[in-house]
Amino acid sequence: MNQTTSPPEDATPPSEATRLGDLYSWQSLLFVLLVVGGLAIGLVYIFGITWNGERLLEGQYYWLFIGLFVAAAFIALPARRGQNKVPFYDLIAAAVALGISVFFSTHAWDMVQSGWNHIPMGTVMWLLMLEVARRSGGLPFLLVVVLLGSYPLIADRLPGLLMGIPYDFDRMIEAHIFRAEGMMGITTKIVAEIILGFLVFAGVLIATGGGAFFIDLANSGFGRYRGGPAKVSVVASAFFGSLSGSIFSNIAGTGSITIPTMKKVGYPAHYAGAIEACASTGGVLMPPVMGAIAFVMAITIGVDYATVMVAAIIPSLLFYFGLLLQVDAYAARTGLKGVPREQLPSARDVLKRGWPFISVLVFLIWGLLYMRWEYYAPWYACVLMVALSFLQKETRMTPRRLYETLRQIGVLVTQTAAIILPIAFVVSALTITGVTGALTSGLVSLGGGNIFLIIFFGVLACFVMGMAGLAIVAYIFLAVTLAPAIIDVGGLNTIAVHFFIVYYAMLSVITPPVGAAAFLAATIAGGKPMQTSFTAMRLGVVIYFVPLFFLFQPALVLQGDLTPLIYVLPSIIIGIMLISGGLEGYLLGAGRVRPWLRLPLIAAGFAFSFPGLMTTIIGGLASAVLVALVWNDNRRLAQTA
Repeated sequence: MNQTTSPPEDATPPSEATRLGDLYSWQSLLFVLLVVGGLAIGLVYIFGITWNGERLLEGQYYWLFIGLFVAAAFIALPARRGQNKVPFYDLIAAAVALGISVFFSTHAWDMVQSGWNHIPMGTVMWLLMLEVARRSGGLPFLLVVVLLGSYPLIADRLPGLLMGIPYDFDRMIEAHIFRAEGMMGITTKIVAEIILGFLVFAGVLIATGGGAFFIDLANSGFGRYRGGPAKVSVVASAFFGSLSGSIFSNIAGTGSITIPTMKKVGYPAHYAGAIEACASTGGVLMPPVMGAIAFVMAITIGVDYATVMVAAIIPSLLFYFGLLLQVDAYAARTGLKGVPREQLPSARDVLKRGWPFISVLVFLIWGLLYMRWEYYAPWYACVLMVALSFLQKETRMTPRRLYETLRQIGVLVTQTAAIILPIAFVVSALTITGVTGALTSGLVSLGGGNIFLIIFFGVLACFVMGMAGLAIVAYIFLAVTLAPAIIDVGGLNTIAVHFFIVYYAMLSVITPPVGAAAFLAATIAGGKPMQTSFTAMRLGVVIYFVPLFFLFQPALVLQGDLTPLIYVLPSIIIGIMLISGGLEGYLLGAGRVRPWLRLPLIAAGFAFSFPGLMTTIIGGLASAVLVALVWNDNRRLAQTA
């Protein structure tokens, strides 16, 4: 009998940790009311709807958006773990944040024309934003925002490269709160304009059963093979993540189904959680949608989103190829089987039921690539998805489901805004003090003009900032400091350099000690968080070394001359196979790998895949010898048996 995983009509989409309570609790109703207001204002501004012949100014919209979603954050996000009720002081904080923002919105024109500011209220808003940062990103995030954001106060007292132009407290607050360097600049634009539509689309996709469809589709194609549920998790998370653009929604949406299934067929809890964490992380870098950091990159480089999306295709496919190889090798080594065919959904039935999702995916790609709608495309895709939902009873947008969808969208937007908006203080501090140029020249001097040393220092910086759980902060900081140094000294491709930084910055969510994605997946799986995070690092090994490859061979991000792909891509694919075999102890096509051969196989695979003639030749010869040893070893064992 075929089985599907479609949720019942009244199922509430899974969300991240909030204290909204029951669907119709007073705090949930208040939260949805704030969200509806924020989305309505967003639609008015983004689509240029006029009121009495006038349209909203940028500053007016930004402050209304900030006020509504910061207020929503104080309703939804608890001040401490386990706090299920909304205390009176959070209601006061929400009201103050909304009131100040509305007041600032009425003076948006004066801010632009005459430099209007109100330092006392600006200070209150600064403190409220710091508290939102603590609730959304935890104490490490708050410390980074406070320390880097307060840097202008002591900029002239620091030595060497860290010395910058000092600002007193009032001027710092003015820059952070009222100017384009701070909250009226790039960070608010990212949330309020560029990715807002994609977050709405993610909520609609979850509410209409998109997660269940992609899981069923992956089950019909991969479920019956060895380690089938793990492969289903990888493929489903790639599909769903590429459309939702949210790591944590991906884990909560698909992982709540795939992780128990993986454990049922024999995968340990930490391994099942690690697979889901890696697969969901890769989804954020998987075209066509990807995540917020891709839009930040597009703006930083000054290219359209379609260019970034196309450049991400090969690295993303290589990442998922390596992940699939590793879960297959683990299943082969431990003897894990797939799910019996009779227990899996029919591909024909799944496609018949899920054709609306396929249609929306095609429409979204067409809108992004051909029509170049960029951040308008997800809004149009939402309209199409809602319209198509009425064609099937199980996906129909009933009043209850519409309310659930708005709440789910609100959670996505509120938590994203709560993470990204405080980064404005970091960007402002780096900009107004003029320290970015000094750091760039300092990195060049520190590396002695050697491109490899500069890259090494850059990788260390990515890891240090990434391990604090701050992918976007890490990218923004390194994009204005490290990227110019690498480009100037090495003459490397701009898009390849920025992708290099993005990939290493994104490692934060699976890298200990603060691997947030791995920890969330461990919670669902019932595994140990740190063990899950270290396992996720091993499974996601491709994402750790492929950025080095396209840094020196930009054809891998489809830049410049694409001829090298003819010989570089096959060597990388074979190298990933060897590395995966060494890591998991089973080489596809050859069999088990003895412990003493695993490390040499990994090293040979890396050398063979590195885009350099000499390293490829040496790695190829070493790989041939090692593969022959593994194959001969397994043949001898088979004959003995």
